[in-house]
Amino acid sequence: MTADDLDRCVQLALAVLRQAPAEAWQRKAGSLEWDCWETVEHLSDDLFAYAVQLAPRKPPLDGEVPFVWESRRPGGPANAVHADRAAGPAGLLQVLEASGALLVAMVRTASPEVRAHHVFGVSDPEGFAAMGMVETLVHTHDLAEGLGLAWEPPADLCERVLARLFPDVPGASGAPGAPGAPEDVDGPGTSGAPGAADALGAAADVDIPVAGGPWAVLLWATGRGVLPGRPRLTSWRWDSSVRP
Repeated sequence: MTADDLDRCVQLALAVLRQAPAEAWQRKAGSLEWDCWETVEHLSDDLFAYAVQLAPRKPPLDGEVPFVWESRRPGGPANAVHADRAAGPAGLLQVLEASGALLVAMVRTASPEVRAHHVFGVSDPEGFAAMGMVETLVHTHDLAEGLGLAWEPPADLCERVLARLFPDVPGASGAPGAPGAPEDVDGPGTSGAPGAADALGAAADVDIPVAGGPWAVLLWATGRGVLPGRPRLTSWRWDSSVRP
């Protein structure tokens, strides 16, 4: 899992999102409780938050770097990053690209020995790259549903994310077979931490069939799809702890 993988992921997402019609950004983002504009702000905020978590000379091991995360409306995402609506969709996507670039730079330059807090396990730069990728992959899925766009990311990116963050799910590299029930994260904003499980809203109430392969498994692992013979996940989490 490298900075180049993360950069590729963000650039692929941007290429798809730039196709959205200007009037579509107020639509609901898939099964989330947020609209598409808010979801891009949330994704940008995740990437920013992961970057700043790695940035101090001695990154925190027991909490987040204390930026203020706040919601602009009841039920909206709690972000430190908000885009100027006067800049329109192009400005919004520039915010996303800039936030992604910050994380790419930190992953590229931080020592592999760096460790920093995440609510799902103290992690290293490779782990934060993987977390930035899963956020980008699945939120672009949410956005594509809301914006009426097609999005199916490359299988190799999905495989790497599964292997790094979801090692026990079926289809992940080294997975022993059927997973046990993941340690649950319930609903939106459970921990309030940047990058915690997102506001899936009605995801548990709607079965969305998905095609096979690593992308299908990743959608299932994040509560966004179904797999034959597997119960639909109504809550989920990844494991960001450092791999041996």
